[in-house]
Amino acid sequence: MTHPRRNVSRRGFVVGAAGLGAAALLPASTTAASAAPSTRSGPRPDGSSRSRAEQSWRALQTYFRTDDGSGLYREQHPSASNDNPYSYEWPFSQAHVAALDLTGMAGVGRRYDAALRDHVRAQRHYRVEKGTTGLPGYGSYPPPPYGAQAGDIFYDDNEWVGLKDVQQHLMGADRDGAALRDAERIFDLVVSAWDDDDSHAAPGGFFWAQAAWSQDRNTVSNMPAAELGLRLHRITGKGRYRDWALRAYRWTNEHLQRDSGLYDDHLSLTGEVEDTVWSYNQGVPVGVNVLLHAQTGKRRHLDEAERIADAAARWFDSSDHPLEKQPPFFNSIYFKNLLLLDAARGRSTYRKAMEAWADHVWRHQRDDATGLFLFDQETAPGTTQMIQQAAMTQVYAVLAWPRSRYRLLY
Repeated sequence: MTHPRRNVSRRGFVVGAAGLGAAALLPASTTAASAAPSTRSGPRPDGSSRSRAEQSWRALQTYFRTDDGSGLYREQHPSASNDNPYSYEWPFSQAHVAALDLTGMAGVGRRYDAALRDHVRAQRHYRVEKGTTGLPGYGSYPPPPYGAQAGDIFYDDNEWVGLKDVQQHLMGADRDGAALRDAERIFDLVVSAWDDDDSHAAPGGFFWAQAAWSQDRNTVSNMPAAELGLRLHRITGKGRYRDWALRAYRWTNEHLQRDSGLYDDHLSLTGEVEDTVWSYNQGVPVGVNVLLHAQTGKRRHLDEAERIADAAARWFDSSDHPLEKQPPFFNSIYFKNLLLLDAARGRSTYRKAMEAWADHVWRHQRDDATGLFLFDQETAPGTTQMIQQAAMTQVYAVLAWPRSRYRLLY
């Protein structure tokens, strides 16, 4: 089963934005290197980040959550006549992450504990007991009784769930260890996706999906795998997680990283590079290098994280490819990984950039009457994708976290 809508959230997705230059969003490299820590707690004219997160969550529940007891969501609002009853797994996982991020907000996080438990249960509706490699995973659409047929397994979809699992574990919300066990199962699934065919150009790397048409080895299927492996190694002490993480990290650096530090999207089996620069493909490698520094103590990894972050800042500080043209669900992942770098450096450079972008979105791309965010109004006027709403909920929630907890993100 394939899903044409998946391309909406992977490639060729351009969001409209109202007039904010990227220079106002991201520091230039010289600024990033020299900025002093900020004492700002976030923009306040329209209320705190916590209030914004809670309002965004309420709109997510009001306009997207189904009322059939499944705990699942609809893909978009308003729904189209040919929409499936439920969203694909990738959007659902981002609502799941939003629930987790809400539990981390200072002072009020406990209010969302029940919502997180609900999402853990609903996540299981996407579970496929046996994929093409013989291992279980989360399909891109729920199997019966919720869907007529299970969707293909996408490895990056599963990696986001695994990273959510380890974040939940590190936040102390995994008392029975179920989240950690799920993350370990997901990593086993991902390892089964390694390309070991020497007839391919640049053999190696994790494939993007199990679908027969999937011929790509992507930054987004390899770097999140490296991040997950490093987290699991730190938690469990098992060397195989570190070894696979380094294998994915090195392959991606060799074949998909530019000399500038930026990462391209994917490599085909014939060796053709698709060179779109997506924000999340820059953010996750920053996080990977921060984790490598934390685990090895080697300064070169922190310097590499800085180099990638600076390269991304320069890239998005351009009218040709500004940050506001990136999907918000890519930017949420991008910024969270930059917060890991801020935490390692003891500063607030990228938090301030995140605040500026989030404040702009709130002021210019939100419908006050519904609380919904409106990004792609040129192509789908009046429509909000559930994943967009979930991503912005994450952003405001994390901005309401105590900064001492940023090290737990992803």
